[in-house]
Amino acid sequence: MIIDFHTHIFPPEIRKNREKFFKGEPAFELLYGNPRSRMVGAAELVDHMKKCGVNKAVVFGFPWESVEIARMHNDYVLRATERFPDSLIPFACSGIATKNGVNELERCSALGFRGIGELAFYTGKSTDEQLRAIAPVIEMCREKNLVLLVHSNEPVGHEYPGKARAGLRFYYELAKMCKDMPLVLAHWGGGLFFYATLKKEATEVLRNVYYDTAASPYLYHNTIYKLAVEIVGSDKILFGSDFPLLSPSRYFDEMSDAGLPNDDISKITGANAKKLLGI
Repeated sequence: MIIDFHTHIFPPEIRKNREKFFKGEPAFELLYGNPRSRMVGAAELVDHMKKCGVNKAVVFGFPWESVEIARMHNDYVLRATERFPDSLIPFACSGIATKNGVNELERCSALGFRGIGELAFYTGKSTDEQLRAIAPVIEMCREKNLVLLVHSNEPVGHEYPGKARAGLRFYYELAKMCKDMPLVLAHWGGGLFFYATLKKEATEVLRNVYYDTAASPYLYHNTIYKLAVEIVGSDKILFGSDFPLLSPSRYFDEMSDAGLPNDDISKITGANAKKLLGI
């Protein structure tokens, strides 16, 4: 079974008139202000999954600052998973700067969402402010046995829309707060996995951290697969395409070209996600 752990869908109201939703949503405008930034609905996602041989996909929306928009988007994700129950696995998403945003995630947890994410801090706020904001979400995930997925990115290199200012300290402190529960860091954790080679503390802190591959073909040479497997093991890596940003087929080609053993590829593309989600 192949499971894509990182995909996005948007309701038709947003796909048809994205400019209407820019006001008060600087992160959304930053990532989707360019009309070439693709947004798809559930049916298009499922159709592409079938073409690429993907059996299931974790699907989520966007961390809206407006709780009303977040609710609309989460409701769309839930309806999509009810329409395609064998294909889609719902994660809830919302901005978490306010209590209302956290309450929206609480509402979704009661509706059968399997996790929370992709949470992100694309603009503003210090590391300490971000950690305080996410603390109640971590407690909710721990209490309700939900998987938490957080956006991360490398702190160096070229600039691009959505490259958050949070540094590796934020992701490391986040891992400390989550060390007794699963935490998925998107986009290879911004390279945080390298610090699992430290002799003191880090091995234990990062013990329950998983790293997804979202956007890897845009960001890294395919040698990253073997490096990550060598450092943290293939059982801590989750295939995520970030569709519609990239097609799953790009990742399958890269894993094959990187010379990963079939057993490692099997774990990364599905077995690890099955275990993590209890499928």
